[in-house]
Amino acid sequence: MRSVRAVLPVVVLLVAACGAPATTQQAGTGDGVLVGVTMPTTSSERWIHDGQNIKRDLEKQGHRVDLRYAENDVPNQAKQIESQIADGAKLLIIASVDGSALTQPLQRAADARIPVIAYDRLLRGSPYVDYYATFENFRVGVYQAESLLTGLGLRTGDGQPGAAAGPFNIELFAGSPDDNNATFFFNGAMSVLKPYLDAGTLVVRSGQTDFNSVTTPRWDGETARKRMEGLLTTTYRRVKVNGVLSPYDGISLGILTALKNNGYGPVFPIVTGQDAELGSVKSIIADQQYSTIYKDTRELATVTALMADAVLKGRTPPQLNNLNDYDNGVKVVPAFLLNPVSVTKANYHKVLVESGYYTDDQLR
Repeated sequence: MRSVRAVLPVVVLLVAACGAPATTQQAGTGDGVLVGVTMPTTSSERWIHDGQNIKRDLEKQGHRVDLRYAENDVPNQAKQIESQIADGAKLLIIASVDGSALTQPLQRAADARIPVIAYDRLLRGSPYVDYYATFENFRVGVYQAESLLTGLGLRTGDGQPGAAAGPFNIELFAGSPDDNNATFFFNGAMSVLKPYLDAGTLVVRSGQTDFNSVTTPRWDGETARKRMEGLLTTTYRRVKVNGVLSPYDGISLGILTALKNNGYGPVFPIVTGQDAELGSVKSIIADQQYSTIYKDTRELATVTALMADAVLKGRTPPQLNNLNDYDNGVKVVPAFLLNPVSVTKANYHKVLVESGYYTDDQLR
């Protein structure tokens, strides 16, 4: 995979922090054109907030918004998109359940001359994807792997060699195989971990090191728990696991549940994560999960709304900063990438509380 280029500087207006859960469908009150927004599920707090933030930003621009959640059901999401097309939506923003399963609705959108922005998850296998808004996903994986090494003591916080020598036993988890981002996260992490694996400093005792053997369909925490339970009761009956590369906080909490069920604690293996979900941030504060990757979805929503407004006005979005790296199998989709931030107990307050993403009361 080609390494993703650094993000160009951008100044965006931050909207208010996370609010109450969204309903399945919300119609905006602006007087502008209708924008259809479809999100994957309300079972993850980050998607609830993404939908709310996009809706709010688009309505501030005067647009009307039809916001829907597919509840991780691909046919349901396809029907929602087709309904939005029939209702007269002039632009679609789609965070897909399965990025390769929406070619027919995208064809219908193209037939109706409706532009499409892929939100955080790349829409694959279709030429009818106009733009993509996301984070530096390869870098997310790099940061996850670096935090795993730092937690194990193999490197310091500033990237220098640490005092620990290993070998350390680790296991690898990846995201959903139908989400293009999962491969970016995994490949980014492995670009950092491979030299340590080759040297024997890190050991994956299960032998499960390729992407296809470590995926977690639908990013499901319960699926991750069951897989971790199986590893602990077979591979780790006589030895301890020292670290787990986890790509997402929901998966991380499933892994931690399995560890607790098998006698780990109060000292836990180093477990990574992503999305700075409330439960995982509390877990980091409690010295259970070690780290997460914070992606300020308020910024992503703001940028996406600005892109949408430009497209609706017949302009090319000025926010684009990557024109080469996101090939959906049919075309390279012009993209805007935001920077992620690695979060541990040492910096969570500065990154998450002082930025207004969470309050101290929420984290108690």
